[in-house]
Amino acid sequence: MIEGYEQDVADAEERLAAAADLDAVAGIERDMLGRRSKFTEAKRRLGELDAGERAAAGRRLNEARGRVEAAVAAARGRLAAADRAERYAAERLDLTERLDLAERLRPTERLHPAERLRLAERLRQQAVSSRGRFHPVTQARDRLEDVFVGMGYTVAEGPEVETAWYNFEALNIPDWHPARGSFDTIFVDLGAPEEVMLRSHTSPVQIRVMEKRKPPVYIVAPGRTFRTDTADATHLPAFNQIEGLAVDRNITMGDLAGTIDEFVRAFFGREVKSRLRPSYFPFTEPSAEFDISRPDGSWLELGGCGMVHPNVLSNCGIDPEEWQGFAFGFGIDRLAVMRHEIDDIREFVNSDTRFLSQF
Repeated sequence: MIEGYEQDVADAEERLAAAADLDAVAGIERDMLGRRSKFTEAKRRLGELDAGERAAAGRRLNEARGRVEAAVAAARGRLAAADRAERYAAERLDLTERLDLAERLRPTERLHPAERLRLAERLRQQAVSSRGRFHPVTQARDRLEDVFVGMGYTVAEGPEVETAWYNFEALNIPDWHPARGSFDTIFVDLGAPEEVMLRSHTSPVQIRVMEKRKPPVYIVAPGRTFRTDTADATHLPAFNQIEGLAVDRNITMGDLAGTIDEFVRAFFGREVKSRLRPSYFPFTEPSAEFDISRPDGSWLELGGCGMVHPNVLSNCGIDPEEWQGFAFGFGIDRLAVMRHEIDDIREFVNSDTRFLSQF
């Protein structure tokens, strides 16, 4: 009963491949798969066949419909991509500064053509080398954001100057905790009534998001943080962190381990593995450190993580009996050091263009 439909399917595939807009695709789809199409009529008539013939005819009918549906989806994808490219080209702003080679070369018009050509090439190379590039830490941050956005997270930001509530108290960090001392935190003297400091981690962003947004929440919070560390090969007093937070129903430690493992493989490569080790943080329970594998078989500590402490959820107005969450965090600068195998983290802040131009 569907004899001769093969040519109809081939014709539809050819028309869809040549369709110039989405209206044309919709028209072809309506002709081939609509309520009054041949395929719909054939489907209605399947009941007229014997049981054995009905199964074979139904199978062939589904295969033919599948080919048309796949061609429709491909045509829509092609046209949507072309539309995006056209809009991108129309909205693109070229802010690149270029050297006017014609003006630079005007005084050299009497040079031999070969010498003039070599000079023009040198000027082009100088123009390219002088345009600059993103700092390696910025490159690492952008790549991290891309990885987590691809996993379904959104990017959140917050102020670099925080109150004690957001930097400590809401995160279940008690008064006696060493992190609240002046030997670790940089305080800002703004007078009464609040204690104010440069944030020592990006965790305050998690509190601000949970206060304003109802679960489920999936965010990453990159940003600059400050501590009273003395600059050395592995520490900086101002450095960049990224923290992740997931709050939803029925979240477990297994979800955390799987998320970290997927991130590590996406950022470092599929051959790199991760593991968790028990640890302690006031704002997570249970808590863990997570490591990544090295090519020589050893392990390198990357950051901390754990299940969000019930007190932290309660401080943000979230019922810990209904919602659970996990959090993780690590230094972006240190991650860039690991990725590029740099011996001294201070190279990132020395502003040596010979070093930075390598990335």
